[in-house]
Amino acid sequence: MVTLVARQSIIIKCNMQTSALLGNYEFYYAAGLFCRLRGIEVDADILPGALKEKILPALQASEPDDPKERHLVHMLLKYEPTDEYEKQMKELLRWGLGEERIWQVN
Repeated sequence: MVTLVARQSIIIKCNMQTSALLGNYEFYYAAGLFCRLRGIEVDADILPGALKEKILPALQASEPDDPKERHLVHMLLKYEPTDEYEKQMKELLRWGLGEERIWQVN
């Protein structure tokens, strides 16, 4: 259930271009989605700080035309992950990496 809520939250925020990431659960799904969009390979067991470091160069170089993707990049750039890590975050990262229904809530 937590994973579904985190996924839906990110999609709604990007569709509406509002709000910010509220925790590592959202961060992991958002980072996975960004990696999917950019073709970045990432190990699903990566810890929060290392994940941010891995995607940071691509985030900083990113200038997407799509407003939803632009908001995704904005949220990821502003978010500072905590050290909190749970197995559901790995699931969220994988979900983002394999997302087939980008920007669709259900």
